[in-house]
Amino acid sequence: MKVESYKNKIISFNKIEMICKKIRQEGKTIVTTNGCFDILHLGHVEYLQKASELSDILIVGINSQDSVRRIKGSDRPIMSEQGRVSVVAALGFVDYCVIFDEDTPIELLKTIKPDIHIKGGDYLPDGLIEKKVIEDNGGVIMILPLVAGYSTTSIIEKLQGR
Repeated sequence: MKVESYKNKIISFNKIEMICKKIRQEGKTIVTTNGCFDILHLGHVEYLQKASELSDILIVGINSQDSVRRIKGSDRPIMSEQGRVSVVAALGFVDYCVIFDEDTPIELLKTIKPDIHIKGGDYLPDGLIEKKVIEDNGGVIMILPLVAGYSTTSIIEKLQGR
């Protein structure tokens, strides 16, 4: 069986609302998560796979180049925007990826209205800026544990010999 091209999973912000309406009409559970996904590593893969197990459809919001620079600093991201979104979209258990330019995923989440929004164990639900928009749309936030020993920052530090 031939697998669908990862390129078909990369959806523009303008099209995601229409796709989500169709998914909801089919009675499927939409799960979202978001992040920079700069230098994809085992921690990301485990996290995304666990998120997919909670969903019928997993949508991953990926910060744009400018957004990553504002959040992480002028030396980030390491990978290009297209490289980051393509690598995440190529994972078989990710259904859709969408790039967003804001520093937070609030506008994206208002559009998608997920049933579940997933974040990693380095966050607390009450501290998430996304909490209100998720709950206002009837969704819930779930925190998944991190895979110990994996982070983009530690990989960069190792490469730099720190």
